Amino acid sequence: MNNQSLFHLFNNYKQLEEVTIFKCGEVTSAGLASALRKRPTLMSLSFSTMKGNKVFAASHFIDSLVSLKGLNCLVLDYLKISDELLYSIAREGLPLTRFVLGQLCSGHSYDGIFYLLSKCQRIHHLDLQNTNFLNDQHVVQLSSSFLVELVSINLSHCCQLTDSALFALVRNCPSLSEIKMVNIWSKSGENSDSLVKFGVYPQLKSLYLGHNSWLSDESVIMFASVFPNLQLLDLNNCIRISEGICEVLRKYCKLRHLNLTLCSGVKLHGINFVVPNLEVLNLSYTNVAHETLYVFSKNCRGILQLLLDGCSGVTKKGVKHVLENYTKLRDHGYLHSM
Repeated sequence: MNNQSLFHLFNNYKQLEEVTIFKCGEVTSAGLASALRKRPTLMSLSFSTMKGNKVFAASHFIDSLVSLKGLNCLVLDYLKISDELLYSIAREGLPLTRFVLGQLCSGHSYDGIFYLLSKCQRIHHLDLQNTNFLNDQHVVQLSSSFLVELVSINLSHCCQLTDSALFALVRNCPSLSEIKMVNIWSKSGENSDSLVKFGVYPQLKSLYLGHNSWLSDESVIMFASVFPNLQLLDLNNCIRISEGICEVLRKYCKLRHLNLTLCSGVKLHGINFVVPNLEVLNLSYTNVAHETLYVFSKNCRGILQLLLDGCSGVTKKGVKHVLENYTKLRDHGYLHSM
């Protein structure tokens, strides 16, 4: 797609309300600005270029963007923007409920994000992944002041964040049901009981913590005490997770989806209790053996999706044996092993 075809699209489709344009290297800032002026009723815009070196901070682009008075979803990726763009969105009071500054967005600072969130306090879904200047104190400030309606947040790959940011989010955002903090690099110096003393957080349903090498069995067991309604837990490539996961399964009675890919310390020994609600289990590249899996299957009969890629201890014969107990998986589900 180029500037001309984009202009044609916006000019001719009068009912257009949502547009997603990803990795379009031929669309320029001026071209997008010209197209936006033809569709002032647009409610959702998602846009990225092929490379993160195109500047989308010129005044003509900003003016066209803030003319979309009904815009509730804005996704920008691989763009050079500016604080002025964020200031302009804030001053115009666009009714954003979803705001994403994705991978390799650059040119802005914390001041721009702070001002936008201070004026756009109806945001339900916020994605600031790869925002390397964001630190724990920033998260405390934003969550305690402006994010009262937040439902989901993605702070993955923010290299200055620690688990203190996670604690701040659940304390300050009463509607927050999903947190993604993949690869946040470090653990705070706080005691592992620091979250427990603040109470229980039943609103959280989904927690993505993959690629956090500092995350231990002790930490995850503690999370189980304060997030009793968790339904999805992603611990992909958390290399310190091992047999403590059994205690997690005992405590997370509402858990439906568990990802333990590349958690090589996981063997699932000691599962001698019923896991009633688990439906999706990813054990790829763990050290689970088919004998253990067979015992586990007797206590977890609701599995609909089971992934066992790279599990050297699981044989084809063992998988066949396991399916005797996984009746839902056998009849209606999905099993993948290599």
